[in-house]
Amino acid sequence: MKRYRLAFVGTPKLAVPSLSVLVNDHRFEVVTVITQPDMPAGRLLILTPPPIKVFALAHELSVLQPQKISQINDQLRELQLDAIVVMAYSHIIPESILSLAKFGCINIHVSLLPKYRGASVLQAPIQNGDEESGVTIMIMDKTLDTGPILKIARTKLKPDETAETLGEKLSLLGAQILPDTLLDYFEGRIKPQSQNDAEASYVGRLSKEDGIIDWTKSAREIERFTRAMTPWPIAWTWISGKKIKILEVDQKILELNTYKPGKTFVYNSMLGVQCGRDSLIIRSLQLEGKTPMTSQEFIRGYKDFVGTKLG
Repeated sequence: MKRYRLAFVGTPKLAVPSLSVLVNDHRFEVVTVITQPDMPAGRLLILTPPPIKVFALAHELSVLQPQKISQINDQLRELQLDAIVVMAYSHIIPESILSLAKFGCINIHVSLLPKYRGASVLQAPIQNGDEESGVTIMIMDKTLDTGPILKIARTKLKPDETAETLGEKLSLLGAQILPDTLLDYFEGRIKPQSQNDAEASYVGRLSKEDGIIDWTKSAREIERFTRAMTPWPIAWTWISGKKIKILEVDQKILELNTYKPGKTFVYNSMLGVQCGRDSLIIRSLQLEGKTPMTSQEFIRGYKDFVGTKLG
């Protein structure tokens, strides 16, 4: 039986299940793993390897960590690869790499294409109130997330879904459908399907500033936004000149429209906030430089802040 020669390109924990399933499948040979260079992490800025590197070395795989993947063109060409499998690499794959392998570069994209192209594809369906998300396995081309589709798998979003829980779910779903999708494509049982560009949207990379809450929006919009921004960049706002992270809000919306947007109040011993329409209850929060606390702990410890306006 032929074993298909693969290079795997990825960086975060999200990509580990897909690499793992290929390593443990006798139909494939992962001949090298490409990931980002080690980076300083934590308050002490300790040089830390990406999760993909940790997994690869534990399984005695070859690891390459170029500053730019184009720097290893010749090395990859010499490997005579059948395909390059990509998941969450965090950098654009240049054209010089796309054509190196027999079947090209195949991307595991953690959203439904063509609906969400780009970087913040875990956050977008939660923030927009979608009922479902999913994984798209596609052939990469020279523009971002526009290539032909090989396979789509869908999953329902839970009412309390966060970007973190959705990422974990889609990471496993992608790994589940990856091996057979690759094999079916290599052996001609899948015909790649072009995307409908008219149905596409682009969601860019998030920054810390993108987590700021607009209290003039409805309580339901802000509730979804808070979940979408978890675990990063975290929803945040200002209170009396101090930055405060809103870690969790109650899913139940209060049909209360008494105050101006952003005004805080006590509701059943918890901190409430008036939004542009209806109100939210905050369950946990974190003042800048402090440890996370419950809503009740905040009210007891920072009584002077209650009744002030957020934002």
